[in-house]
Amino acid sequence: MQPTPSLPGELDASRVIVTLATELKTVPSLEELASGGFSQVMTDHMILVSYDPVHGWSAPEIKPYGPLSMMPASACFPYAINAFEGMKAYMGPDGIPRLFRPEKNMARFARSAARVALPAFNPTELLKIIRQLVTIDKRWVPAAKGHSLYIRPMIIGTRSSLNLSISDSALLWVMCAPSGPYFRNTRPLSLFAATDAVRAWPGGTGEHKIATNYGPTLTHHQRAQAANHDMNLWLLGDKITEAGIMNFFVVLRRDDGDLDVLTPPLDGTILPGITRESILALAAAHPSRMILPGLSEETRLHPAERELTMPDLETWLADGNVVEVFVVGTAVVVSSIGHIAWGAKEIVLPQYGDALGPVSKALRERILDIQEGEFEWEDWCVPCV
Repeated sequence: MQPTPSLPGELDASRVIVTLATELKTVPSLEELASGGFSQVMTDHMILVSYDPVHGWSAPEIKPYGPLSMMPASACFPYAINAFEGMKAYMGPDGIPRLFRPEKNMARFARSAARVALPAFNPTELLKIIRQLVTIDKRWVPAAKGHSLYIRPMIIGTRSSLNLSISDSALLWVMCAPSGPYFRNTRPLSLFAATDAVRAWPGGTGEHKIATNYGPTLTHHQRAQAANHDMNLWLLGDKITEAGIMNFFVVLRRDDGDLDVLTPPLDGTILPGITRESILALAAAHPSRMILPGLSEETRLHPAERELTMPDLETWLADGNVVEVFVVGTAVVVSSIGHIAWGAKEIVLPQYGDALGPVSKALRERILDIQEGEFEWEDWCVPCV
């Protein structure tokens, strides 16, 4: 009787090997992080685990942050066979770091990896190792409002061949960097609508976090900034999809005095943002399950996903129904939009000085309070202990 061949090993958090750094880096100050964006200094440690078709996933390592070694013909280089994720840890008032809805990030990471045919991994086991990493590098989590530890999981195909084929070997790692507010100031953003290119298309890969969704946008981002705008607004025809790397929202005043909180539907061209999903859920909870800060109990919000077009936006503005327009994402959380350049048109949106509008301000305050452990809500935060 022939022996049953063993299956490749699963990713297993119980096998993790921890090697602590002997020399620790200097953590950037809050003043340095206040300059905006992510720190260029990575934390002391990283996660590293590899996959081969015979043995499967290796024993995961938490080790000092350092360079990787790969063959020049690795599939990730010529064919962009990779996927990544973006998530954050926040310091709570009890001194314990918290991950915000990390199971959502892990599920999206697994979907993105599957889209480029990379080896499957157990998201639950990976999350266990990430929690351990954050606990080890706890001193890097800034204890300040609007600050966090940005966590970047990545997986790449490492099959060494110039043939375009599925990569049956892979490298997965997780690195972290402290971050301050994504934008240096709170003024409303200005968007430049791209009319000669699209970010994603039906049947493409827009709903996944893979490199080919991002690198090709940089030329247009550069053009937008050269024209004194902050970033692009990505359209599909005249249909609004995303703003830069963020999800787009518009708040409309209804005939009955209530407010619609609208965002484009997930049609495959839009990244299913965790912040986007959370904003919709929090808007739906007001005022029946909780009151958003600064909003009246009489202010009723009606979140919905619906197609949004530039002509729609023009009509709503002409009718005086637009209350505010804002964008959301892991890095930015919530930011207001003040202008959109669309062809020869300059569309001016309702603004509230340098502040957010009433709805976006309430949603931003609530989601930050949840992330930073000041407001408990539906087990959205997972402590790293």
